[in-house]
Amino acid sequence: MATNLASGTVRKMRTELAETVQYYLKFGDSEVPANTLLGQAIGLEYNGLINCIHCSRKTNKSFSQGYCYPCFKRLAQCDTCIVKPELCHYHLGTCREPQWGEQNCMIDHIVYLSNTSGVKVGITRGSQVPTRWMDQGATQALPIFRVSNRLQSGEVETTFARHIADKTNWQAMLKGNNDDRDLEAERLRLMDECATEIELLRERNGLQAITALESEATTQIRYPVLEFPTKVKSFNLDKTPAISGTLMGIKGQYLIFDTGVINMRKYGGYHVALNTL
Repeated sequence: MATNLASGTVRKMRTELAETVQYYLKFGDSEVPANTLLGQAIGLEYNGLINCIHCSRKTNKSFSQGYCYPCFKRLAQCDTCIVKPELCHYHLGTCREPQWGEQNCMIDHIVYLSNTSGVKVGITRGSQVPTRWMDQGATQALPIFRVSNRLQSGEVETTFARHIADKTNWQAMLKGNNDDRDLEAERLRLMDECATEIELLRERNGLQAITALESEATTQIRYPVLEFPTKVKSFNLDKTPAISGTLMGIKGQYLIFDTGVINMRKYGGYHVALNTL
């Protein structure tokens, strides 16, 4: 007989960095320690209702992982520059929400290298280290620059992305952990290859705007996975509102079942019930 553990609007899983990452499933005001469910048969059931994660308005379709269409078009956090920080336009006076931009974009950001489906470059707000790395499913991460704002972080990331990946292959990430890489050696290689471009960015933005981090340690991250899938089949709650299986692992924002995987962050705002079977 099924036992309900929690019901409510989905939010992205909360994480805690420990010897093994600790995950917490969020449904409305309820949190469920997800690691304790490993090896158990569980089910997720979507009841067809979606509420915007910002304004709570009922919406027939979710945009940008949980927003209604009016919020998607209005909020700065849904603008294109959130995905492509090199397009940040705060300095042009055209930010959708200048106060939000001041609090979230015009602050220190970290440019980092991580090992997800391979070594890649990425950026995040300083306050989101190490959360961002766990959300990506990185097994290793190394901060390489501290910069003054989001635009500059995007400019540095774009420079490095000419020499290294800047995206994660999520399917490869879910099939297992890569061998450890020497991220410090990768940092030195990229610093050498990109030296001229980085110097030009410093000249344009000021010497203090882009600070190389030369003595940071690589963070090692281990995920709670009993068994990785050999083939990655992704569940879609819009097409299959009730899914179930034995929980075999958690990595990034994905629950890994023996029957498929689901990206919990994708379904922000969906009303879902979590049951043990």
